[in-house]
Amino acid sequence: MAAPGTAGPATGGLRRLVRRPRPAPADDERLVAELYREYHRPLLSFVLRLTAGDRQWAEDVVQETMIRAWRSADRLDSRSASLMPWLATVARRIVIDNRRHREVRPPEVGDGALENLPMADEMDGLLRKVVVADALRALSAPHREVLTETVLRDRTVNQAAEVLGIPVGTVKSRVYYALRALRVALEERGVTA
Repeated sequence: MAAPGTAGPATGGLRRLVRRPRPAPADDERLVAELYREYHRPLLSFVLRLTAGDRQWAEDVVQETMIRAWRSADRLDSRSASLMPWLATVARRIVIDNRRHREVRPPEVGDGALENLPMADEMDGLLRKVVVADALRALSAPHREVLTETVLRDRTVNQAAEVLGIPVGTVKSRVYYALRALRVALEERGVTA
């Protein structure tokens, strides 16, 4: 086998196959076989450097380059000593196009990463709500009212005192004792803070 870029038996066969207006199917097969035999290894080495060693990507680029060479066989110059410059240019353009496409698209994620992500379990949230509601029912009515106004309705102590019609100091002490009672009720139900 001749080295790429030199005239040898493989290049001579390739020269006969390029620059034909409409190659016969047998000629197509021979053309592809000659292209692969003569240029696959040096083209793959070249493309591996362009793809930073990504062999799968490099193989895809080489294959696409060979397809384009096959499609352009009637336009290739059969008098040139080597098709490697043309193939290298095409491969480099394919790599550049692939990089542009990758930059535009968001990065792909494999299924493995998704399988390890923790999923929010709606059942846990529902159970917490049920337990908290049950613990709130265990509180006295004044303690429930003051927690409803200050915590659930997000009112200040002054606003809660005005709504409930009780002094501010009473609201403060009820909030304190209501939170202590709620903590005990939650602990009794197996919920720890």
